[in-house]
Amino acid sequence: MGRKDNGKGDRKPYEIGELDQYLFGEGKHYEIYHKMGAHKVVNDGKDGVYFAVWAPNAKRVSVVGDFNDWDAQRNHMDRQEPIGIYTCFIPDVQEGALYKYCIETLQGTQIFKADPFANYAELRPGTASRVTDLSKIQWSDDKWLEKRSKWNTKEYPMSIYEVHMGSWKRHPGREDEGFYTYRDFAHSIVEYIKDMGYTHVELMGIAEHPFDGSWGYQVTGYYAPTSRYGTPQDFAYMINYLHKNGIGVILDWVPAHFPKDAQGLSDFDGTAVFEYADPRKGEHPDWGTKIFDYGKSEVQNFLLANALFWVEQFHIDGLRVDAVASMLYLDYGKQDGQWIPNKYGGNQNLEAIEFFRHLNSVMQERNKGVMMIAEESTAWPKVTGSPEENGLGFTLKWNMGWMHDFTEYMKLDPIFRKGAHYQMTFSMEYAYSENYILVLSHDEVVHLKCSMLNKMPGLGFDKFANLKVAYAFMMGHPGKKLLFMGQEFAQLREWSEERELDWYLLAEEPHQQIQNWYRDLLHLYKKNKALFEMDTDPEGFEWINRDDTYRSIFSFVRHSKDQKKNLLFVCNFTPMERSDYRVGVSRRKQLKLVLDSDSLCYGGKGLERPVVYKPEKKECDGKPYSIAYPLQPYGVAVFEF
Repeated sequence: MGRKDNGKGDRKPYEIGELDQYLFGEGKHYEIYHKMGAHKVVNDGKDGVYFAVWAPNAKRVSVVGDFNDWDAQRNHMDRQEPIGIYTCFIPDVQEGALYKYCIETLQGTQIFKADPFANYAELRPGTASRVTDLSKIQWSDDKWLEKRSKWNTKEYPMSIYEVHMGSWKRHPGREDEGFYTYRDFAHSIVEYIKDMGYTHVELMGIAEHPFDGSWGYQVTGYYAPTSRYGTPQDFAYMINYLHKNGIGVILDWVPAHFPKDAQGLSDFDGTAVFEYADPRKGEHPDWGTKIFDYGKSEVQNFLLANALFWVEQFHIDGLRVDAVASMLYLDYGKQDGQWIPNKYGGNQNLEAIEFFRHLNSVMQERNKGVMMIAEESTAWPKVTGSPEENGLGFTLKWNMGWMHDFTEYMKLDPIFRKGAHYQMTFSMEYAYSENYILVLSHDEVVHLKCSMLNKMPGLGFDKFANLKVAYAFMMGHPGKKLLFMGQEFAQLREWSEERELDWYLLAEEPHQQIQNWYRDLLHLYKKNKALFEMDTDPEGFEWINRDDTYRSIFSFVRHSKDQKKNLLFVCNFTPMERSDYRVGVSRRKQLKLVLDSDSLCYGGKGLERPVVYKPEKKECDGKPYSIAYPLQPYGVAVFEF
């Protein structure tokens, strides 16, 4: 029999009470992780651990661990009604102890599950949970959090470095994988990011996962930073250190699906607890994974509280929500007969839509300045629109349409680019329909898609020159920026999680020059308001010539609010020199050349040319004034005025 309140308040603060169960059952217990899982407590003067797990259809549950010889008969749990949370206190359990839940199903079978709310896990291939105490973590990033609370995403710069920790850098010559710890990584990445000029780092694969090859997208421990790189305390040190150095941290978050590993959430108590029971709703046939049941309040609560947990307990600045489209569409990746329409006969998952609106509303209400970023690959309307206006409430959306058009254009031999000119201008037709991030992510440099450099046509100089002009166009285009690690120095090989990046390439001049170029683009971006403060305002962007199809040259202006330090971009996407090139300007204000791809440090010829240009009264590009500028093959020039 479960213990019940007698109305006299005899429950201890850490115990599951009737209010906890009510709120969890309503899907609104936003800090349920303080009660569920394993927590170090003092009970009647005895140190120990209070365990709580939700297993509504279990026959009985016990805790097994290295403290009781994994004996399922030693520590049975009490069932708390009405929703089936099992609890118990075990004295003398120490921090670091390994444990699992032994669940006896209604059929009488024993299954052993890791704790869904555990904050720490055994290093793979082990699958047990570990007792840890997050209350001991010390933070000193108050200034950062105060600044973040006043942050306006639309008007601030954001250049994101997407990183897979286990393969960014490794310690050579070690018998283990040579992974950097969270603390090693903190110091190395801060030095690199500050030098390069990124504003944020986005970390792949932090929540605990059993298989390295999943890159962290098949999660078994939603509340646990992976033990591959250290303890939760080490993880917190890393976040704190990045914040103290003015660097934001975004985590990948995967509420779309989970794996079928025996220790995980799948068939948790012998029944479909976390997933939809009907496989037509509850499984991804292509991925071999389970889909969360967004119609179940407790499952919604598990995910809502998890998002808040990373932000409020670990001070994360934003969550990049993976595979949003797979949640929104009931038929995503499915054939006829493999999915069930909604009550109106459509393919929209109405429960997932409400989940997103609830999640994003609560996150913004409780954590001003924190970003919710959607990886959404379709034309679903109002992804970044407010829930009050039938939007999903995300802060930002990955611009997958731009990414596809941009990479397809860049792959073309320059002689054929004039026939695909619109692919580089089309994105401005919808640029203000959402709040976008332009992304060249890990997904674009794996599975035989080639590295960014090897997407480029030609050989030698041409490849590097193409990549330079591509990056300049991206940096000038409205929208926040994201680039996957290694592409900033033109990694040759596709990315693999099994090895570190090819840092040795930086000993070769062309790779060093690309890194110099991208570094200077990042610093130009961060220092010039024209490149970010009007990203979502049509007044912030002006085509000078979008129709120079034959020459494949694009020219445009990014405007600042006060019309000071506007930037004119000229990008030549062919190997043809245009010594007689002329570009139109609206007024007779002198222009200053602030970035020139022909500089020696970027691998150019280093030709001498003026820094200051005075417009002449010569009509060009429909403008009354113009300047002459000898444009080099694949040349990029950025002028300030």
